[in-house]
Amino acid sequence: MTADETRCGFCAIIGPTNAGKSTLLNQLAGTKLAIVSHKVQTTRSRIRAIVIEGGSQIIFVDTPGIFEPRRKLDEAMVEDAWAGAAEADARMLVVDARKGLDKDARSIVNELARARVFVILVFNKIDLTKRDSLLSLSAEFNAAFPFSATFMVSALSGSGIGDLRKYVAGLMPAGPWLYPEDQIADAPLRFLAAEITRETLFERLHQELPYESTVETEKWEERPDGSVRIEQVIFVTREGQKKIVLGKGGQTIKALGGAARMQLEAMLERRVHLFLFVKVRSNWAEDPERLRLMGLGASRKGSRAWSGVKKA
Repeated sequence: MTADETRCGFCAIIGPTNAGKSTLLNQLAGTKLAIVSHKVQTTRSRIRAIVIEGGSQIIFVDTPGIFEPRRKLDEAMVEDAWAGAAEADARMLVVDARKGLDKDARSIVNELARARVFVILVFNKIDLTKRDSLLSLSAEFNAAFPFSATFMVSALSGSGIGDLRKYVAGLMPAGPWLYPEDQIADAPLRFLAAEITRETLFERLHQELPYESTVETEKWEERPDGSVRIEQVIFVTREGQKKIVLGKGGQTIKALGGAARMQLEAMLERRVHLFLFVKVRSNWAEDPERLRLMGLGASRKGSRAWSGVKKA
């Protein structure tokens, strides 16, 4: 396939928190790349999934949910989301069909209107929504902003995903592919490994542990037998939270490590030796240097990211 026959570009996935953007990204990619949890603002930085559809290579970018920020971490995440949308060749707004044009969705639509860009509207969770309300919901959104197309999907079941993927493929600009055909993500394995452990942490302790908890991969050692030794640190903000993660006699962290290790072995397709440690790092979510190391905070501020944006 020559460059004249191929297309390649970026499509940003934006939307309010808990709209199902990460689940949608995983469905579009056909594999699990982004973590999913009950906690809001689970996605903290942009995750890129590389998808082949016909002659098009689409780099889908899962951005943090857009919400009213309260801390430096929140501000950095929202800036990163808008910057991801501004830099993309195409963009889709994903909303929870059950919530409709609520305050959060309307705020995003207003920002899109100021930027005067073309956006695909994606109603997610239609399997949990009354069918007779979807047409009126679509009319309400398209009256507020002229979306280039409207899709109704269930990211959980995969309904409607194929048509959405084909439509986006047609929007990609002509040009050579940026990644090898067999590459499915643009993220270091150390980052993806930390995200898997963070998801496990949220799944098992989502009621006891605050959103501020995070995971970092500190060591990655390739071993002669083909296995890998991974050392990760779970950072919490208070000593009491450390005790929760450790559990009585270390039982909780042992269970967390076992569950995370199984997922890591499935992702890496080899044996994993996972070692978890817990440290207290108070107020890390307000530390600009820590946010920079997470890949956040370097984006242009707020709506200024839309300056000079390509209309696609």
